[in-house]
Amino acid sequence: MNRQYILGLDAGTTAFKGILVNEDGSVISTASREYSLKFSGSDIVEIDPEVYWQSTVGIIRQLLAENSIPPELIKALAFSSQAETMVCVDDQGRPLRNAIVWMDNRSVSQAEAMKKDWSGQVILEKTGQTEILPLWPATRIMWLRDREPAIFKKIHKFLLVADYLLFRLTGTYASEQSLVSSTLYYDIVNKCYWDDMLDYLGISTRHLPGVYPSGTPLGKITSLAADETRLSHDTMIVTGAYDHPAGAIGSGNIRTGIISETTGTAMAMVVTLDEPMLKESRNLPCQCHAIPGKYFLMPYGQTAGMVLKWFRDVFCQEEVKLAEKTGEDPYQLLGSLAEKISPGAEGLIMLPHLMGAGSPEFDMHVKGVFAGISPGLGKAHFIRAILESVAFMVRRNIESLRESGISVSEIRALGGGARSSLWNQIKADVTGVPYVTLESAESACLGAAILAGTGSGTWPDIRQACTRVVKIKDRFLPDPAKSAVYDPVYSRYISLYDHLCGYW
Repeated sequence: MNRQYILGLDAGTTAFKGILVNEDGSVISTASREYSLKFSGSDIVEIDPEVYWQSTVGIIRQLLAENSIPPELIKALAFSSQAETMVCVDDQGRPLRNAIVWMDNRSVSQAEAMKKDWSGQVILEKTGQTEILPLWPATRIMWLRDREPAIFKKIHKFLLVADYLLFRLTGTYASEQSLVSSTLYYDIVNKCYWDDMLDYLGISTRHLPGVYPSGTPLGKITSLAADETRLSHDTMIVTGAYDHPAGAIGSGNIRTGIISETTGTAMAMVVTLDEPMLKESRNLPCQCHAIPGKYFLMPYGQTAGMVLKWFRDVFCQEEVKLAEKTGEDPYQLLGSLAEKISPGAEGLIMLPHLMGAGSPEFDMHVKGVFAGISPGLGKAHFIRAILESVAFMVRRNIESLRESGISVSEIRALGGGARSSLWNQIKADVTGVPYVTLESAESACLGAAILAGTGSGTWPDIRQACTRVVKIKDRFLPDPAKSAVYDPVYSRYISLYDHLCGYW
């Protein structure tokens, strides 16, 4: 009998990735492709939803072709996906406008209006969210209702990215619990849509997809989707997860004490819980996990790897061109420059909040800052300060976790930032917690593959699948001497943020 395979796909903010795994849990191949967002002013961020679908088609075809896999051997497929990005479709499932990307801040006034109408405690107890922000899809539905009423009236379904892709594959409007947890209209305790909020928004459950646990088989692929993707009609489509809990599963973060930290476009951490923390979470959002019956806290920062990418694109074209000539990764060249600078970047400190601050501050008005500039500093100092600033952001959130009685003994490093040994070591030194990297850098894809595998019966449960699939690569232990250097620098980072709070 021929060996079968599982596909895990990840619809990220600026890149789409895929992973091909066999029944033994071995990674056979990975693929990725980037796409660009459409920015307008400081608040508008959009993308054509067709980009997500064409990326899905392209990645699947690439993995099949490059590995000479017959379509009938792909047993199942699941998605990991960014959350909060909204796709509005008509009654034929066609997008009515560009998708509103999660980092979009257009609905600030709607969020402020909602704050006046809703108690923060009620919002927390129902949705697990500690603050009403323009990030949440509920505020964007308000914005569409207020600013684009003609389109609003035509909207048949408000979908998130994975919901839209599942519809394109199966013809079924389906979502899953971890993904809808941050919409502000989902009750995470009773695991159903929150009718009072839907009434407030002027919509009903008929405007939304059905919600299922992660790892639920939805059915087979449609003939049209099979033709486009070149998959077999018998491929099972399974509900996946929000990319951060998917990454947690793909990194083996399935028990207390271990947390996962993703440095991609943004920074996000996943702290697995047995019960929801809705009173003592200390400004840390709580959501449904992709692991059955569990929840997770998700400290996050709006911009992390995006800050380094911005600096690369604007100030490091010399290194980019050199990398093109030599075939090197430009980020490795930037890391080599930063490695020459001592911890603390000779007094240069950055606040990495290019599009507002996430937890635990939650202030969408804050901007990025470099402080402590002097004539002796060069490009390498600024790169080092960026790397350290993200580490400080992680430490501040770990301190919030500890204030809530949550211990952290190990951090699993995920996302593009995990490829940098320097960045991993800086984070270990700043936080005082060991950092661990994994053989597969695509943990969100791997988590999606694990969910597809358990949903299709390839593996009996998530724990056994993780034992088979997840493999540790390197450990970065804190250096006590460098940690001692970073302690006062971190204190200045906190002081800088606090002193600028009134400026914005």
